[in-house]
Amino acid sequence: MADGELWVRRFHPAREGSLRLVCFPHAGGSATFFQPLSRRLSPGVEVLCVQYPGRQDRRAEPLFGDVRELAASIAEALVPWAGRPWAFFGHSMGAIVAFETARLLQGRPGVAPLVRLIASGRRAPGTYRHETVHQRDDAGLIAELRRLNGTENDVLGDEELLRLVLPAIRGDYRAIETYRGEPGARIGAPVSVFVGDADPRVTLEEARAWEGHTDGGFELHVFPGGHFYLVPGLAETAERIVSVLGRDREEAFSRAAGRTGA
Repeated sequence: MADGELWVRRFHPAREGSLRLVCFPHAGGSATFFQPLSRRLSPGVEVLCVQYPGRQDRRAEPLFGDVRELAASIAEALVPWAGRPWAFFGHSMGAIVAFETARLLQGRPGVAPLVRLIASGRRAPGTYRHETVHQRDDAGLIAELRRLNGTENDVLGDEELLRLVLPAIRGDYRAIETYRGEPGARIGAPVSVFVGDADPRVTLEEARAWEGHTDGGFELHVFPGGHFYLVPGLAETAERIVSVLGRDREEAFSRAAGRTGA
């Protein structure tokens, strides 16, 4: 498997000329978490899902202990996909990884401008909470997973499977909990924030703080539900993504046509 194929998965076909949406998973998550969303958005949006090391078919690879180092590797892997307009969608930890990846890619020669970052279920990079979930024992870590209700019950109930996935979950929690965002760090793309109205990890004030990290537009979308609002609310989430990106697609492809003289 080529290096780019290790990092980027495409589950469903898309129409020619569709906008690309790169999806970044949450702590402990994998590319397959976004497979249902990819199915919903196909063929109008081409969904690319990032696969972090340390899980599923990459289980034998070492985890990244630093969010920015992870973002740097992802940025390199995404360059071959960066020739046409695209957007990023990151959930929870993935929102921060997407933000740092966008910072690395913006202005890079040969990379199409990012039309939008959708930050889901995560407070702004410049906000801070003292969190130590990664320092808990296994029982404490599992309790947190149950509280957020984002891990499938068949995983939580299977001790052998849990032993396989807990190292990646703990490693990701360590990376995101030791991350310190730069208060003034910004990207040029507009930012849309998606958040559940009962999310214990993000207040609306912390969600609105993303406005200070973009030189483009900002909008906040509140959904019914908790941290993983997008699982039971998949249809509504997909519809909102289509609505948000529909505007971006027309503008982005019009600008691209103007640059090429088409």
